Amino acid sequence: IVEPVTPAPVTYGGDWTGFYGGLSYGNLDVQAGNAADNDQGFGGFVGYDYDFGEWVVGAEYEYQDGGDVNVAGVDVDNVQRLKFRGGYDFGQTLVYATAGGARVDTSIGDANGAVGGVGMEYRVTDNFSVGGEALGHNFNDIGGTGVDAQAQTFNLRGTFRF
Repeated sequence: IVEPVTPAPVTYGGDWTGFYGGLSYGNLDVQAGNAADNDQGFGGFVGYDYDFGEWVVGAEYEYQDGGDVNVAGVDVDNVQRLKFRGGYDFGQTLVYATAGGARVDTSIGDANGAVGGVGMEYRVTDNFSVGGEALGHNFNDIGGTGVDAQAQTFNLRGTFRF
């Protein structure tokens, strides 16, 4: 007699809980008035997640180089972000939304603004995951000049979990 095989139940243990850090590579697309430019850039990030079972929440600081982005004679040096994220734990995959504050550093000055977006992370091993993230930014009155800008980033990410 062959007994039927019962699939193991899906468990959502605290596998996303803990500190993490990693590197990103992607596109930075900036618009100001009728001008726009984009380029690729590298970045780094650190954060902490807490897994509540099916739901994960966390916070992250990220720095992204501006590459060679130049919009109407204004160089974008870098973008920094402080984001909160919350998402659903599918086991090896985490799908999340993120929102927070961002800062752009340019050749005419700096500005703070809002950032928000979505992301996905896939756990390759217990300590390493890969993913992607799409973010939108809004900056007003950069360097007190009255220049407003919007930016979008699309990054591939490699994350080490501790």
